[in-house]
Order: sequence, then structure tokens, then C-alpha cells
Amino acid sequence: MSAALIQCQDVWKSYGKKEVLRGLNLQVESGRIVGLLGPNGAGKTTLLKLLSGLLQPEQGMVLIEGEVPGCATKSMVSYLPDKPYFADWMKVQDLIELFEDFYADFDRMKAEQMCAVLEIDIRRKMKTLSKGTKEKVQLILVMSRRAKLYLLDEPIAGVDPAARDFILSTILNNYNPDGTVLISTHLIADVERILDEVIFLQNGQVIRQELVDNLREKERKSVDGLFRDVFRTKSYEGGEFSC
Repeated sequence: MSAALIQCQDVWKSYGKKEVLRGLNLQVESGRIVGLLGPNGAGKTTLLKLLSGLLQPEQGMVLIEGEVPGCATKSMVSYLPDKPYFADWMKVQDLIELFEDFYADFDRMKAEQMCAVLEIDIRRKMKTLSKGTKEKVQLILVMSRRAKLYLLDEPIAGVDPAARDFILSTILNNYNPDGTVLISTHLIADVERILDEVIFLQNGQVIRQELVDNLREKERKSVDGLFRDVFRTKSYEGGEFSC
């Protein structure tokens, strides 16, 4: 049996005295679109940064195709952070050229076609674009790679509802079918139609991981409905509502 695409074993990560990941264990296979779901502070962004190689665990093991995240995995991972990170003076076409130079698996034609469909003028500078359009550009760049693992942190949070369906279709139709998409989001009702699997994170640990079809059959409710039930209960038991 081949190893899982993502393997996390007893992973701990803190910021100062605050423990964000607390002995997290996780395995994710290839060829799936997976929702990484949990309330604020659950550790979703930290986990994505560990998988991208931007952070290192203080304890435990993180592997992507058997490799520790770093130089060996850069060609496998396409990462979309939750905040813009490109210089405002750059034009969209500058970013396309940058990705083309930097990533051998980048498809420039695909990126330009998606920009055209979304009516994004690639000659414009990033500083002239709205927040939502900047986020669309970043997603286009990320999804124009033929990666083995796409890490998307809140990919539709900053776009209007009319653009969400197109963006979700872009994710569904443009990722490498031999790879996996891991999506962190709060907008579960919007994304659950494209999800194959869900991972529920709470207090830095995986509390549930299941294929979406199995979950719906067992629970007789949507992923969004189950999320609300699980985290409303857990938040109340802790004395506050955090979801």
C-alpha cells in the first residue's frame, strides 16, 4: 500500500505560551478535495503553514509523500495564504511571468484564460484592484499549477457571492486529479458541494475525519449542519460561542 500524501503524527506547535496544535494526528490520501473545518483558533492556518514548509513543528512529524516540508516538497505544493503577499506595484502579468519562471508546472495559458473569464486586465497593477479581485488573482496563480497538493486558506472569503460559484468550479476543474486540495474555510455551505472529505479541527486536534458521503448517510444532515451542531455544543460547553 502506498503512503498517504499527507502524514502528521503527534504534531505540536505553539506561539509563545499558546499551544495551537496539540498532538495532532492526520492522514490524507491523494485525489480528493478535503475541507479543513473548525472555529477560529482551531489551528487550521497553522497546519497549512506547516504543510507548506513556512513553519516547523516543535514536536512530531509532518510528511508530504514521505518528505519533510521544505526544498524537497516545494515542487509538490501550491499554497494560497489567507492574506495577499504580492507587491502592489506589480502588474498581474508580472505575477504570471514570475510563476512561469519559478514553477515548472505552471500553465501560463490557463492563468490568462481564467483572468479573461473573470474580466481581470492583466496589464493592471495590483494596487489598482479591489480586495476581492486580488484574491481571485492569487487563486488563479495557485490553481494554474499542476501540483500534488493545493493548500487553500479561505479562498472565497473575500469575494462576492456571484463569483464564488466560478471560483469553486475553478478549483474543481483545474486541480491535478492525481493530487489533493485541502481547503480551510468558514463558508461551509458554499464549498461542501465540491468536498469529498472533511476534517474537523478543535483546539489543535482532529476530532473527526470522514468522507462526505459517509457522513451524510450516517448523520442524515449536511456538512454545514453537522459543523454547526458539533461546534455550537463544544463552544457552549466551554462557556462561550466561538463559531
